[in-house]
Amino acid sequence: MPSPRKVVAIKLSLFTLCTILLAALVVFFLVHRSFSHAALKTGLEEAISGNAEIGTFHSRYFPPGCVAEGVSLRQGSQPGPPLIVVAKLSIRSTLAGLISGRRVSMRADGMRVSVPASGSREPIKLSSHSNVRIIEFTAENSVLEIGRSDKQPLRFLVHELKLHNIATGSRLLFNVRLTNPEPPGEISASGEFGRWNARDFGKTPLGGEYQFQRADLGVFKGIRGELFSRGRFTGILERIGVRGDTDTPDFQVKSSTHAVDLRTRFQALVDAKNGDTQLQEVQSHFWNTTVQSQGSVARRAGQKGKEAVIHMASSAGRIQDLLRLFIKSPRAPMDGVVSFRATATIPPGKTPFLKKVTLTGDFGIDEGNFKPRTQEKVNKLSAGARGEKGEEKDGADLQTVLTNLKGHVALSNGIAKFSHLSFTMLGASAQLDGSYNVITEKIDLHGVLRTDAELANTVHGPKALFLKVLDRFFKKKHAGYIAPVKITGTYDHPSFGLDLSGKHQHHASGE
Repeated sequence: MPSPRKVVAIKLSLFTLCTILLAALVVFFLVHRSFSHAALKTGLEEAISGNAEIGTFHSRYFPPGCVAEGVSLRQGSQPGPPLIVVAKLSIRSTLAGLISGRRVSMRADGMRVSVPASGSREPIKLSSHSNVRIIEFTAENSVLEIGRSDKQPLRFLVHELKLHNIATGSRLLFNVRLTNPEPPGEISASGEFGRWNARDFGKTPLGGEYQFQRADLGVFKGIRGELFSRGRFTGILERIGVRGDTDTPDFQVKSSTHAVDLRTRFQALVDAKNGDTQLQEVQSHFWNTTVQSQGSVARRAGQKGKEAVIHMASSAGRIQDLLRLFIKSPRAPMDGVVSFRATATIPPGKTPFLKKVTLTGDFGIDEGNFKPRTQEKVNKLSAGARGEKGEEKDGADLQTVLTNLKGHVALSNGIAKFSHLSFTMLGASAQLDGSYNVITEKIDLHGVLRTDAELANTVHGPKALFLKVLDRFFKKKHAGYIAPVKITGTYDHPSFGLDLSGKHQHHASGE
């Protein structure tokens, strides 16, 4: 007979074997009930309120779960690609997880989500009725496509997505890393999402924080640079409040040769259903100038693409900073303190930036002076207007500044039209109208010049003799001398002269 010790060992072995067999039977039963082909298909169809197709299916018992390949989910019978396609869907759990309430983890490989264009199909409906609790969902190397009625779909490459706490009636936690299509760059974000609103998905709440790295602005016509941004967002999908800041250390308008460190701080509202953005407050800083802006980037009725409308203002900027954004010359032709209010409109389309942008505004510049060659002419003009001849005392030229330079500008089709343009300098003042071609840099301004002294003093040589004869015609009682003038030439080589074309007459008529 076996010894008592051997009997005990045999009994323990039999008990252990029975326990293992019982556990295996429990796992088999739970897996068969929870992870059968029919159970998975029913669960997926309930989750999206639609239809599910599964190519191949395999159950796994240790650890309990299943693997499905060739999965596609479609809502309704509408044409077009399925809402979700997954090359391989892996589901697993634990014995404790199955017993305590069908708690599972899911992993999707090769997933593609195709969201229809707004208004082209019924809204996406996700069911909140499920007895399966997904404690974690992971997807890598996925694609999200958002349809657009007038363009190719926006295509986001989702490198990694992790969702936690997915359960009925709860707000899930998410972490995501993806490549943004417009402008191309890398986004990482984390936060909370849901509860999903099945009746109106635009009312689904979310909140969190983001980082946007190496966004290439070169995809937009007219500008270039690499943008970095970070901030926070909260709200609902159709009205997401975003606060953050951006830094573009090499921002450049393509018509210029000057790159600048452009920094902004902003507050905006974004509609994730269509991508429309309302810019509530934007503060931009570059070189020594700060600009306050508001506006929108949105689709207009009957128009393809989105139109940007920006209202801008600055109270103590630097005119040289604004000019350097658009010029190729090493130095701006003018320095001074600028204040302005303007509205710029940028329509969609492939038309070059300077041809399609429109702008209207009013501006004022004080303490203005010019680059050396132009400034020398201004100094001589001012000295002659005051009746001074010859060199200044001690051979030093007194630099003349323009004051109260102001006017109205309307930019369209690459041509800036100026009206009520006026300025004052020592001994003289002027009023001008005309245009400046921002593409060819051609100047065409006409108006009147008022001087305290004879106009002949403002020039030398044959021109002085010619004006000496005409001075008595330009003399105005109690008003010094008034003459028609013009500024022509180009941005780099402006030309000042007497205007006999008659374009100045509407200025003189008010005298």
